[in-house]
Amino acid sequence: MQEEKIYIRLKKKIAVEKKHLIILQDIAFVTGNIDYLNELENLKIYQITEKDHNVSVIDGFHLLDTLVEAYPFLSVELLGSNQVIVEIKKNDKKASIFLILLIWLLLCIGSAMAIMNFHYDVSMEEVHQGLYFLLTGEQQNKPLWIQIPYSIGLGLGMILFFNHIFKKRFNEEPSPLEVEMFNYQQDLDQYLIHHENILNKRNDS
Repeated sequence: MQEEKIYIRLKKKIAVEKKHLIILQDIAFVTGNIDYLNELENLKIYQITEKDHNVSVIDGFHLLDTLVEAYPFLSVELLGSNQVIVEIKKNDKKASIFLILLIWLLLCIGSAMAIMNFHYDVSMEEVHQGLYFLLTGEQQNKPLWIQIPYSIGLGLGMILFFNHIFKKRFNEEPSPLEVEMFNYQQDLDQYLIHHENILNKRNDS
C-alpha cells in the first residue's frame, strides 16, 4: 500500500480580515498523493481574535501539531519557510488631501535645504566660478551657462538614480531606495516572527 504523503510550502505573508478563520489553503500551498486533498486544504488552522491586534504569526510546528491531531496516519513534509506572518486588515480610511500636501511640502523643503547645505559646504558656487574662469579666462560671479545645466543635470541624475518618474519605471533593475525598503521589510518580518510567535512567547515566559 502506498504511503499517504503531502508536501506543504508555507506562504511568507498573508493579509486577512478581522475575526477571520484561517484554513490551510490560506497559509500554504499543498500537494500530495491523497484523494481528500480538497478536504485537507479546508482544515481549520487558527481563529483570528481581538488579542492578535495587527499581526500574528503561525508557526510550522503549530501547523504540524494540528495536522497530526486531525490526520494521525498522514505523512507530512514541510518545505521552505517555517512561519507565516498574518497581517490583520484595518478599516481603510481615505487619505486626507491636506495631510498629503503637508507631507509633500515638508519633504520638498527638507530636500531643498539638504541640497543647498551640501552645495554651501563644498563651496559649489566658487567651483562654478573657477570652472568658468578656467574655460573663458574671465571672472563671472554668476556663470549661468554652467549653473543652469548643472541644476537640470542634478534633477535628471536623481530621477535616473531612483529609476522612477512618478509610476514610470525605466528598467527592471531595482532602485537603491527599493533595495533599502526590501531589506527593512526583511528585518521587520524577522522581528515579527520572533516577537509575535506564540512558541517564542512561551519560551520567554
